[in-house]
Amino acid sequence: MKFSLTLAGAALLVAAPAFSQTVTLDFVGAPGYVNAIGDHYNGGTDSLGQSGPNLGVSFTDAIVGLTNDALGPYFAGEPSPTAVYSEDASGVMNVAQGFVGGLSFFYSAGQNTLDAVKIYSGLNATGTLLASASLFGNGPFGCAGGLTNFCRFDLTSVMFAGTAKSVSFGGGSPNVLFDNITITAVPEPGTYAMLLAGLGVLGLLAARRRAD
Repeated sequence: MKFSLTLAGAALLVAAPAFSQTVTLDFVGAPGYVNAIGDHYNGGTDSLGQSGPNLGVSFTDAIVGLTNDALGPYFAGEPSPTAVYSEDASGVMNVAQGFVGGLSFFYSAGQNTLDAVKIYSGLNATGTLLASASLFGNGPFGCAGGLTNFCRFDLTSVMFAGTAKSVSFGGGSPNVLFDNITITAVPEPGTYAMLLAGLGVLGLLAARRRAD
């Protein structure tokens, strides 16, 4: 019985990745002043040559990182030391494998911004518009010490139906900072194969127990 339970536990561990694909981008590994994030989270590097985990997420060159430095500070109240913003309307996050359910992020906006974030079914802000979010100008609240626009970050979520592959963050450029962007990524095809293999082991164990 101990041997069977061990195999069953292993099978469940194999199956688990298909149900746990939450990805959070905190940009801590890509510090710099106006540093394009690029392929930092896609098996490549950012504009400073820094690499991060390969999460299948890439950004157009307009999405840049910003970290407080000796010439700052530029913002306060952030959930992690590096925030990002879009230099112009072309700022897009691409997830080639797709993601589902919703998008969550912290933001600081210098002013009320209509349709600051848009979620699309295709890459590079193409295909069907699945959802959009307007953001309240929360940034100036609590500012002191020379800061005027980005002193508060709030968490918000945007829900949608279907599978999304890109998010436009350029609707409020450059008046909105983003941090801790979280998605639920669609598992890669190989993950489904691992799941089926794990379920197959469970099936064999069940059959063996019936035979005993």
